[in-house]
Amino acid sequence: MGKFFRILDLGIAALNKNVAVVGITLGVILAFTNVVLRYGFNASLTWAGELTNYLFMSSALFGAAYGFKKGIHISVTLLLTFLPSAVGKAMLILAHTISFIYLGISAYFGYQLVLLLMDFGEMSIDLNIPMWIPHLMLPLAFGGAAFRAGEKIYEVAITHADEVLGKSEAELIQDSVKKE
Repeated sequence: MGKFFRILDLGIAALNKNVAVVGITLGVILAFTNVVLRYGFNASLTWAGELTNYLFMSSALFGAAYGFKKGIHISVTLLLTFLPSAVGKAMLILAHTISFIYLGISAYFGYQLVLLLMDFGEMSIDLNIPMWIPHLMLPLAFGGAAFRAGEKIYEVAITHADEVLGKSEAELIQDSVKKE
């Protein structure tokens, strides 16, 4: 079972990181190209605005999901330092559980939206593709982020209460300076 989760971990990390990087890169290139065409040559790519929106949205969602892996989301642990270790650990598990539930529900409703769009057969006006294709980013990104939140619940649960806050702070410091 451990090998399965390691492979899943690598797959989700690769998907999140690569979609975030490719989305922002292509979005900037496409937006820049369209501005140059519009103001330099009095021409325009009519579909560029819609595609740029989808690229930036996917970059933001998958980047946020990757942020869960790296532990770089804003968290306030000051209050936890004043609590007994066991209570702080329980509070941290509760916070990650609430995040997991929210992200899981968002992934589920994103999936339901994709199914609904497939049933309707709605097409994008500018790109002329089925609308469910760009909306696939919702269940995938939220599902990946939910997996990461579940991973954090497990990590905190198996860590001794006295080490939980120190480990969280050490991970944050290490990941903020570590290059991949």
